[in-house]
Amino acid sequence: MSDREHLRTTFGGDAARYHRARPGYPAELFALLSGPRILEIGPGTGQATLPLTSLGDVTAVELSPDLAAVARAHAPAAEVVVADFDVWPLPAEPFDLVVSATAFHWLDPATRMARCAAALRPGGVLAVISTHHVAGGTGQFFVDVQECYERWDPSTPPGLRLSPAAGIPFEFDESADFEPPEFFRFEWEQAYDTERYADLLLTYSNHIALPDRDSLIADIRRLIDTRHGGRVVKRYMTQLARARVVSRSS
Repeated sequence: MSDREHLRTTFGGDAARYHRARPGYPAELFALLSGPRILEIGPGTGQATLPLTSLGDVTAVELSPDLAAVARAHAPAAEVVVADFDVWPLPAEPFDLVVSATAFHWLDPATRMARCAAALRPGGVLAVISTHHVAGGTGQFFVDVQECYERWDPSTPPGLRLSPAAGIPFEFDESADFEPPEFFRFEWEQAYDTERYADLLLTYSNHIALPDRDSLIADIRRLIDTRHGGRVVKRYMTQLARARVVSRSS
């Protein structure tokens, strides 16, 4: 099993934590999308699924049964299917919109663009949403916390620093199946107390899989409590890449 295949199975270990801790998405983003027939790939516990249901009929394909159960309760108007999208049989009726929010990178890079194109009607749209942690918020904490990571995670590059939002590259898989994408970016901040920040970290696959995870989290808890007053602010940049499928008649 590859690292990608292994790590993408880690999220369902604590679906309740994932749902309460993971950040959502800016409301303005959904104003840039339209249905009426929508396929969502990798909905997790439904953070994007619920607003998508206001745009049209949503079919959401989720790998984890535990995450899917929470998504059904959170977004009851959606049809949530437990399946691996990489091999899920596409319905005969195509979709107007295919969306993947913070999950597209877990799909097979050799087939994901072609499968998304095959799922869309002529003129349909693929929307790939990604969330990035960028410089800002409680800046000194994110400098200080690198000592914790260097102590407990040997893969941490020494002196690692966050990039500003402007330094995050615009990425979208090259594909003859799609027109050039449009990019939209939203920057925002979220405050966390010590417990909420620890909860958040334990929803990230690289933290979940880390052998010294408990020691790392305990170290970060102490740092927030003793040097940052029990509260930190994290700055996010959410990116939407939107591209129209190339007409099959062209």
